[in-house]
Amino acid sequence: MQQSRMNDEDLLAAYAPPGGTFVRFNFVSTIDGAATHDGVSAAIGGDADKRAFALMRRWADVVLIGAGTIRAEGYGGELLDAAAQQWRIARGKAAHPEIAVVSGSLDLDPASEFFTRAPVRPILLTTDAAAADPSNARLGEVADVVPLGATVQPHAVIDHLAGRGLAMIHSEGGPHVLGSFIAADAVDSLCLTLSPLLAGSDATRIAAGGEGVLRPMRLQHVLHEDGELLLEYRRA
Repeated sequence: MQQSRMNDEDLLAAYAPPGGTFVRFNFVSTIDGAATHDGVSAAIGGDADKRAFALMRRWADVVLIGAGTIRAEGYGGELLDAAAQQWRIARGKAAHPEIAVVSGSLDLDPASEFFTRAPVRPILLTTDAAAADPSNARLGEVADVVPLGATVQPHAVIDHLAGRGLAMIHSEGGPHVLGSFIAADAVDSLCLTLSPLLAGSDATRIAAGGEGVLRPMRLQHVLHEDGELLLEYRRA
């Protein structure tokens, strides 16, 4: 177990993906299982979590987010700072990962900062019905709207993104996205920070919805800094 502060290069090495199509989720939780406080996750994670959160994005070909997470947490503007973008460029990557949103209804405001300040043109992964709805036409002006069938299934999401050359899929939620990917057996990695906090409420867990299934995972690493446990589990 690592108990001292790791430098950025050590953390980046710890979170390096294996290559090929790889689906990673990143969440933070209190030690009694709450994934949010007052509806958002930002209040839960400490400095170690925030640093790992930012560094993991450097590996991503695409950051995958649920529409509910965007509405709750914003996501307007750059997702990587200048140093992170230079790190990516030096390794032959685009300066910024693509951004993809899972939304069954396309209940998103095209005038929101998520679109107006987006560093790259977002990809909206949605249903055939929502994509064809005339009330959603303005979203096509600010994003690539991609219909994936009657429902948005995880493997269809993965196949579409991989077809764009986006093999390293890094998801930051929300819980319903993770729940659906667990049900579809489509999670290759779960990075979970346990924050030394007790919430004592009915707050959301990191996964919601989907079927009640058990998916075996193996422990990849345990890092410890300032009371936070940074865990990564990979597909067994």
